[in-house]
This record gives sequence, structure tokens and C-alpha cells, in this order.
Amino acid sequence: MSALARDLAPLALAGVLGPAGAGKLFGRGTARQAPRTALARLLRDDGRAALFLRVLGAAELLLAAALLAWPTTPLPGAGAALLGVGFLGYLGYARTAAPGSSCGCTARQEAPLTWRAFARAAAVLAGGAAAALARQPWWTAAARHPATAACLVLAAAVALTALSADPERRWRMPLRRLRLRIAGHPLAATATAAATAAATAAATAVAPATTQAAMPPDAAGAPPPVPLTAAGARTAVPVAATVELLERSRAWQSVSRVVRSALMDHWDDGGWRILQFAGAYGGGTAARPVLVLFAVDAAASLDTVREPAVRVSVIDADSGAPVMATA
Repeated sequence: MSALARDLAPLALAGVLGPAGAGKLFGRGTARQAPRTALARLLRDDGRAALFLRVLGAAELLLAAALLAWPTTPLPGAGAALLGVGFLGYLGYARTAAPGSSCGCTARQEAPLTWRAFARAAAVLAGGAAAALARQPWWTAAARHPATAACLVLAAAVALTALSADPERRWRMPLRRLRLRIAGHPLAATATAAATAAATAAATAVAPATTQAAMPPDAAGAPPPVPLTAAGARTAVPVAATVELLERSRAWQSVSRVVRSALMDHWDDGGWRILQFAGAYGGGTAARPVLVLFAVDAAASLDTVREPAVRVSVIDADSGAPVMATA
């Protein structure tokens, strides 16, 4: 079986490098993600970081094509192994110099650097070394042992999925949503009780049903949105669910280029959940540290709304003065 795994290594490795390279080279999110990677700090320029990611994506695509077309040639496997070594070195630098940054491994997710990135780089290194030792084309090996080959390829696909940059979004969240559809939402009773309390308070005029965070109206003069959470009502929505909802909102997209960290702090106030991130405003030597604050409806989640009520504030980290950040 070890010989079969060695001969199938070019196929499995191409399945890793091909999608990752295509995401970097052709993905619309490459330019958006580049400033949040350690590459931007290493190259000291967001534009150069995005260009480097696209060049790397082209190299990965070429290696994937060579592994598929010429699997018994040692050169593509050796090149992939060297690429894995480079990945490990870069990840070591990123972990030391910018631990809260994204690795930029797939150019599709903006998750902070974790052990999964190191495991993927090690897998590329090991797969490249195995591919360089392949003795027969992968299609010949698969034809001779179809059942075993199918099991090995399936096992590799499962392992790579588990090591994906964002397993929470790729497969854990769909499983949780399926469970909610089958068993019902555990917060349904809480939401109903909060809505009933708000309606009762409004009808009797004893006290206002909701409170609004002290935030100014927008540029058009419209009043700021009001959260759905009743004043004093406790919400059991996890912070991770609020962050996921925020990262899919238009408000996040409008200022994501300023954000440079994962979630640093959070607190609830008057029905709002305040999420604090660190960021940098401006480019080059003129860049200055800022704090990016998002106020999100504390009772909202992907199960209740698609586009949440969000307010954004960007303030200078040193002076506390507001900073205007546009998309």
C-alpha cells in the first residue's frame, strides 16, 4: 500500500495546489485579503503583497498541472517539496512577527494563523517528497488497484478538509444548521419571551422597550438602527456567532481593509454587542494605528437575520479622535 500511496501522491498534491493556486491567481478576494497577511508586513506594501500572492498562485497551478501530466518526473515533486519548506519558513515568520494575521494560504478565508496552516505546509512537503519518488503514473496505479486507490484518495480528501483554513464555515456550520432544522432552535423560547416582554412594556408605557447605544446618526441624517434585544434582556447568542454574522455583512466589507487583527475585546451594552479590532489607517510610513469598533445587534445571528444592524466607528488608537474610513 505504501507504493500505491507514493504513486498516488502526485494526484493528491495536485488536488491541494490546484484549488489554492486558482484562488490566489483568479480570486477577487486576493487584493482584499493581502493587507491582512504577514506578507504585507514583510514586503511593507499591500500592493506588492497582493502581487506576490497572485504570482505564487500561478506557480502552484503550474506545479499542479505538471504533477498531473508528468507524475513520474521527479522535478514537479521536488518543486512542491521546496514550496512546502518555503511555506513552513514563512509561517514561522508570520507566527513570530504578526501572530494575529492571516496566512494567505488559500486567499479565500481570512482566518488567523493556526496550527492547521503548519499542518497543510507539512503535508505539501511530505506530498512533494513522495511525488518525487513515484514509479508509475497515478492513472496506472489507480487502474491496477481501483478500490484501494479510491479509499486512499477519499482519506486524503477528508484529511485535507479537516485541515482547511476555516472548518467552522466549511463543514461545522452546515452540520449545526442541519441539526437546528431537525431539532429546532434552542433559543426560540428565549426570543419569544424577549419579544413578548418588549411588546408588554410598550403597551403599558411603564418603561421603554428597547435602549439604543449612544451612537450618532449616519451622514444622511437617518437615525441609527435600534437593536432587537429588549433592555435588560440577556442574550445567549455566542460571541463567535456574532463575529461570523459581522464578517458576512456589508459594514464589515466596507472597512475590512483597515482591520489588522482578530477580535481583541467585546462587551454588551443596551442591546448592542460591541466588537473591538485593531487596525491600521493609511499606507506606508503614514499608516497610523486605529481601533475599529463594530456595534452589532446582540440578539442577531445567521439563523435570525441575513443583514444585521451594524454601526462602525474607527478611532485613532493614540488620540481617540475619530477617523474617517471609506471602502
